[in-house]
Order: sequence, then C-alpha cells, then structure tokens
Amino acid sequence: MDCKEAANLFEDSTKIEVTQIERCGVGIANYVFIVTAVAEKFILRCSREEDAYKDTIYWLNRLSACEIPIPVVLSQGKYRNYFYLILSYIRGDDIGNVYSLLNDNEKRQIAREVVAIQRRVSKLDIVTDAEWTWNRVVDEMLDRAEERIKRKQYFDINKIDILRTLKQEIQEYLDKVPPTPYLDDISTKNLLIYEGRLSGIIDIDWMGFGDMLTFVAMTKVALLNMDLDTRYVDYLLEEMQPDGIEYKAFVFYCLMYCVDFMGERGMRFLDKTIPVNESIIRRLNDIFDIFMEEWNRSMRVADAGKFSIQNVGNIQDTVSQS
Repeated sequence: MDCKEAANLFEDSTKIEVTQIERCGVGIANYVFIVTAVAEKFILRCSREEDAYKDTIYWLNRLSACEIPIPVVLSQGKYRNYFYLILSYIRGDDIGNVYSLLNDNEKRQIAREVVAIQRRVSKLDIVTDAEWTWNRVVDEMLDRAEERIKRKQYFDINKIDILRTLKQEIQEYLDKVPPTPYLDDISTKNLLIYEGRLSGIIDIDWMGFGDMLTFVAMTKVALLNMDLDTRYVDYLLEEMQPDGIEYKAFVFYCLMYCVDFMGERGMRFLDKTIPVNESIIRRLNDIFDIFMEEWNRSMRVADAGKFSIQNVGNIQDTVSQS
C-alpha cells in the first residue's frame, strides 16, 4: 500500500480531507501511516489479514483501565482488500531513535516510569490457555529461531543447542514462572519519547504472559545491536531488583533474543527485508559470545544478592571494542 491509496482509504472512511500523509519506517507486519487532517494527526494501520486488529482493539480497551499513555481506537473497518484501524496520535519518537540524545537522568526517569507501567499492567485479570507454561513459551522461541537460522544459514545452528543446555540450569526457575501480563514489545521501539520524557506506548498488538524480565533482555540486545550504551537497561534492572537466579534467567533471555535476532536476518516481512551483511553477522556473534561470558559470571551476582550496576560488567564497552 502506498501513501496515495492510504490517503484515499482515510478520506473515504472518515470523510475528512487529508492534508499530509507519510509512511512510518516501523511496522514489519502492517502498513503504518501518520495522517494529518484538519490540523490534527492520526495513525492509520492497514493489513490484508481479516482479524489483524482484533487483539489490538481488545488489549487497548483492557489497558485503558491501567491509566497508561496508549492510543485510543477511533475507527476500524475494511477498505477494498485492506482492513484498517485509525488511532489517536501520540507525540514522540521511538526511544531507539532519540536514545543518544538522552542524558542519564532522563534514562533513569524513563526506566522508573516504564517499570511502574509494567507493574500496573501486571495486575490485569487474565486467563491463559490450560496448556500454557512459561517453559513452553521459551521452547517455542528457541524452536522458531532454530527454524529460521537453518533456513537462512547465516549463523551457527549449534548456538540453539548451547541455549537448550543452559536452559536446564534454570529449569526449576522457569517451571515456576506464572502467567503475569506485561508489555513484551517495548524495547528500542514502541516506546515513544518526547522532549526527554516518556510520552506513549504504541503497537500493542498482543500481550506477554510470563517473565517480565524478557522485555528488559530484548532491550539490552537491541541497544547493543545498535552500538548504544545500556545504562537504561541498568536502570530498569535497578528498579526491578532481580535476585541471583532472576539475573541468571535475564542473561539467558538476552542469549535467547540474540538468536532470535539472528533468525530474523534476511527475512522478508511485507515489502521489507531485515538487513544482513558480514558486519551484522559478526556483531551478533560477538554479542552472543559476550553474553556467554556474562552467563559464566552470573553466579557473582547470585552471591552478591540483589542486582546493582556495580555487580555486572559493562557489556557495551566490550562489544564496541570487538
């Protein structure tokens, strides 16, 4: 879908004239546009899948009770071969795009607000499938990464076997993780920052159920992959205060997201292909190796008790030097 067709969709469904429209760079599963009409901005999301926004609408309605900064559903419907969703616009840019402009105090404050939001979300009353277990969720992520890495062959498939072996060391912990609801897709994207402050959370198409530490792990891998410092992650961990075994699980999740990132390289979503080249391959392999070293050091954190920045090394510096 191009901007012209998207503008026609918006005008036909709202009867409001579009004065400006631009496609967002984010969004690999949907076409996403910022629409300006009558001096007001809107978000237009489009998909060819009939039920593409069923869960999005459901969770935005459920989360409205949590008093967190999320979009409001304004309209939904079908236009030709596309199903669409029109949402209110929230000012700001993805944290990954403005991260280098944030100072440490701003990163710390954003971390406080994000953890507070996650704790509000965790109180939602939810029901999971009878077959749900956190252990199964982890296995499915590893299986998906394995299938993708095998298909593209950019990375060593033995990394999945290594993770399955490490998983056995924290199996008792994983078996006890309850289906706690949390926002699992806010890393370097979907978390909007405006003038140094958290302004909104977007692209809530599903919810995570299980260990909240995974969103922190995904954020750390994403920041390292972008060659950015990880002090924001340190502040998230300081707010969450994981104990020794929780920190070890966090490092395992970092490794898990690392192979997940590897599996995505070269994949095509809609009209976008996830880039891959020798530099990207080398960087992700370096990040994996460094997290393996962190895994071996994770008992130091266990002996020290609660998490503190002083108890862990600066992984970002190590990646930058490799």
